[in-house]
Amino acid sequence: MIADRILYEDNHVIVVNKMPSELTQGDKTGDATLPDLIKTYLKEKYQKPGNVFLGVVHRLDRPTSGALVFARTSKALERLNAQFRDKETNKVYWAIVGQKPPQDKSELAHFLKKNETQNKSYVVAEGTPGAKKALLGYQHIGSSERYHLLEIKLETGRHHQIRCQLAHMGCVIKGDLKYGDKRSNPDASICLHARTLSFEHPTTKERISVVAPLPKLGIWAAFEKN
Repeated sequence: MIADRILYEDNHVIVVNKMPSELTQGDKTGDATLPDLIKTYLKEKYQKPGNVFLGVVHRLDRPTSGALVFARTSKALERLNAQFRDKETNKVYWAIVGQKPPQDKSELAHFLKKNETQNKSYVVAEGTPGAKKALLGYQHIGSSERYHLLEIKLETGRHHQIRCQLAHMGCVIKGDLKYGDKRSNPDASICLHARTLSFEHPTTKERISVVAPLPKLGIWAAFEKN
């Protein structure tokens, strides 16, 4: 139920913990999207007649989970869009990888190019036509017997950036077949989770911070205390 996954809600904003496999926006599958589910929840909760406004501010890949913020008014959408565009938000991701990185803490800088046909990004040489610079920082924050937990802070927002850059480093995200893992997760997810999100409230200007509970997939349980 959506109600059990709401991390923050008021008249202007709603933040939801996205489950793996949920779509942020419609695609060729025609599957119901997370915004569709939230609109139904809002319509029923507040007994709203007609259409319910819900603005998509940012997105997560379908197999990824975690905190997603949506705007409930057009004014909130405009102001939140500006924050995300101007990098005034703070997003932290957690990723479970099979290979421990060569350094416990470092920054990665690559040039990425998206292959539209494959819906996949590749690390390419600087100056390659269509390439965009991608920057992120990571820190190793825990290990189990077989896997390692990384905390990632994005400085840019490129297509499949975390997945591509970690894989290029040799640290493929668990379950991410597209970027080189050998085995899928039972629920078709990848172990990449938008763990924390903070932003300025579009009307009150208060700083809102949320923490998204980890998925129920067994492997995450080993890292719940991190």
